[in-house]
Amino acid sequence: MNRAIGTAWSAAAAICAFVASMGLSQAQTNYPEKPVRIIVPYGAGGVADVTTRLIAQRLGERMGQSFIIENRPGAGGIVGAKAVLASPPDGYTLFLAGNGSAISESLFKSLPFNVVRDFSPVSALAEFEMLLATKADSPLDTVAKVVAHAKANPGKLNFGTIATGSTQNLSAELFKMATGVQAAIVIYKTTPELVTAILRGDVDLGFDYFAAFGSTIANKQMKVVATSGEQRSLQLPTVPTVKQSGYADYVVTSWNAFQGPAGLPNDIVTKLNEHVVASLKTPDIQKRMGDLGMQPMIGSPEFLNERMKSDIAKWAKVIQAAGIEKQ
Repeated sequence: MNRAIGTAWSAAAAICAFVASMGLSQAQTNYPEKPVRIIVPYGAGGVADVTTRLIAQRLGERMGQSFIIENRPGAGGIVGAKAVLASPPDGYTLFLAGNGSAISESLFKSLPFNVVRDFSPVSALAEFEMLLATKADSPLDTVAKVVAHAKANPGKLNFGTIATGSTQNLSAELFKMATGVQAAIVIYKTTPELVTAILRGDVDLGFDYFAAFGSTIANKQMKVVATSGEQRSLQLPTVPTVKQSGYADYVVTSWNAFQGPAGLPNDIVTKLNEHVVASLKTPDIQKRMGDLGMQPMIGSPEFLNERMKSDIAKWAKVIQAAGIEKQ
């Protein structure tokens, strides 16, 4: 009798587990059934924020639910990341990550999370290269001239960037390493201050994105010496890359992407990735990204995971070699 009761209980438990799993599967298949929040670790209005809003609107149209942007700037992205990790891994809270997340692994003395282990990669969104720019009448209008002048006048060149440990700042450090030049890096609080410094000639070369320099370049107040990508910029096809200028080790492309908390179900990840990729392939999204100096970055969750690991290793070497003090 006891054996029969035990068998009955086991069968009942198996049935309950099966029904529960079917219910969970059905819930995931119907995802999303309520609004999804996307936590952006930057203030409203920046390139990352604008890009996220473009994709969020398209995801809402495609998936039949609102994708709501929640800006959580602060502490180098830590504030936003912690908010995501405090949420259940159910697909209703996503995080806008990027190469800044990779940099943070080596820039901070300690983080309350691991950017690889504690997050589920979902989909890449966009990538964008750095512009190396100078004032319009500067004679230093090629990488070769910048390097030659720097080596003839060691320590007398100034490079301008924002924020120690930012991609802009580290791209300047990497340029020094790749070319072997000596130059002081001057840090500015804001991009407008950096642009003013370039126009006044306070710095010989500035490092920032198309969105930061684009209008000044269009007005012919500044010119671009080189771009930092693997290939020439679609927005500036006549401008060579640093790599094309003879420095194969110098490639810098920033990027952003969606992540979720670790443990995000595979079917939700797959569904989100498919809709993001489909959105990125539409001509209007590509054009609007291009206007911001960005290109769609299409890839699987596995691709995104490998890119994060690769950039963690890359920027760790730059931070160490540059002697940047951990924050």
